[in-house]
Amino acid sequence: MSEEKNMDNTEKTEVISRNFIENEIDKDLAEGVYDHVVTRFPPEPNGYLHIGHAKSIVLNEGLAEEYNGVFNLRFDDTNPSKEDTSFVESIRADVEWLCGTKPPVYFASDYFDKMYECAIKLIKKGKAYVCDLTADEIREYRGTLTEPGKDSPYRDRSVEENLKLFEDMKNGVYADGEKVLRAKIDMASPNINMRDPIIYRVAHMTHHNTGDKWCIYPMYDFAHPIEDAVEGVTHSICTLEFEDHRPLYDWVVRECEFENPPRQIEFAKMYLTNVVTGKRYIKKLVEDGIVDGWDDPRLVTITALRRRGYTAASIRKFMELSGVSKANSSSDFAMLEYCIREDLKMSESRMMAILDPIKVIIDNYPEGEIEYLDVPNNQENPDLGTRKVPFGRELYIERGDFMIEPPRKYFRLYPGNEVRLMSAYFVTCVSYETDDSGNVTEVHVTYDPATKSGSGFTERKVKGTIHWVEATTAKRAEIRLYENIVDEEKGVYNEDGSVNVNPNSLTVLKDCPVEPALAEAKPGDKFQFMRTGFFCMDTKDTTPENPVFNRIVSLKSSYRPDKQA
Repeated sequence: MSEEKNMDNTEKTEVISRNFIENEIDKDLAEGVYDHVVTRFPPEPNGYLHIGHAKSIVLNEGLAEEYNGVFNLRFDDTNPSKEDTSFVESIRADVEWLCGTKPPVYFASDYFDKMYECAIKLIKKGKAYVCDLTADEIREYRGTLTEPGKDSPYRDRSVEENLKLFEDMKNGVYADGEKVLRAKIDMASPNINMRDPIIYRVAHMTHHNTGDKWCIYPMYDFAHPIEDAVEGVTHSICTLEFEDHRPLYDWVVRECEFENPPRQIEFAKMYLTNVVTGKRYIKKLVEDGIVDGWDDPRLVTITALRRRGYTAASIRKFMELSGVSKANSSSDFAMLEYCIREDLKMSESRMMAILDPIKVIIDNYPEGEIEYLDVPNNQENPDLGTRKVPFGRELYIERGDFMIEPPRKYFRLYPGNEVRLMSAYFVTCVSYETDDSGNVTEVHVTYDPATKSGSGFTERKVKGTIHWVEATTAKRAEIRLYENIVDEEKGVYNEDGSVNVNPNSLTVLKDCPVEPALAEAKPGDKFQFMRTGFFCMDTKDTTPENPVFNRIVSLKSSYRPDKQA
């Protein structure tokens, strides 16, 4: 949405940009095809959701909200061999977190009786038949993209025989794969999906929801349109790979005689550069111990992004910037990082933590004295208030903020140079100490009491400002620095299909001094660590004795959404 000014600068005209799905929904409502909007997100509970799924969630939930409609979460649990209750719970948590609400929850398995009734109806109409061909024979009979298929020898069974055979399938008379129920459509159709697709198969498996009630299960292309129709879904928004399945979708709801049938509309999937989204690849990373689970912060599963510290708002913004189209395209992960920076920079406190410490002694500061400085929680957002931070004679600073022989334009601490300690005083380096290897172990400075921050001191300026943590009151924390798990120079995958793992994807820093206020943080709390990045207290490994902070993202990037092609 944007606004345009007229030449006299007195009036504004609102210009609303609509994506193609909104245009189609507008048309349906205007023509009276539907008088309301119902959308859904229909995951199969066979794994964890990733950032690609977030696009469908955000799109479907957003459309329902825009049109004052209803958004459903429905589990497409028609394949018990791969499904599990643990996946149901993780998906449910992800969707509720991302949407900020608890949508109505449904299960495809709740409609198994209805699906069976629909199958019986098709048989009675002469639109379905039981077939004894093997899976290989069915593929052979199906034909190719350039050659029509040929009819199954079982295609002309009578309605009575098909009803009896299908009932026997349901009653467990046949073994897995021995018989299937197929829709009778057109073996010469140019769309292979319409060449008498299988709609039911025998599968003697225990289902997570229905137990052992069923030993036949519907196929996705048959079950999905029925699920939508039963729930009253108006617009079935799905990805482009289902475009060729749309004629079958429409055939099922038409032949099963549903009133007000739903309409399928396809959009392009979202692809991210240099990330791992495939379930089988993530599963292997987990099984090989390269990551510590599906929620490892280096992954782009939704649960991993949440643990790392990404917010639901940042992911929704990312989806908004990525847009909705009919053409496949890739989005840069840097855009997601931009979104989380924008979301956190004004809302979170800016704290002091030292990742690679060296000791600083203020030689002329009174020994044993601790004063408490009034420090703003966020210099750009006064509404976040201030906090008291201890300051004393012994401090820690970052090792990179001191050099014995600095290069040109190095404005931090070095022998003879004066810098400001953030929110505190000017200090001047007078000496330093090293170990036998030449590594700096301690820096000595003097301070000027007249330069206290907020005092109005203006007699001289300094070019460098560095952060610090008072040594005697400091708390200790484990800090984890994350990079892309993929070695971007080599690409995501090796020739054998394995992931090109970046050996530096995780750096763990132990016993980092942090200011005392961080000891009061709770798992999931987010902060900006001064000059370092945005961090989140880990929700899995944090203990009272060992707080753990995950770096969400560094502070700066050259990425800007308005500069992308």
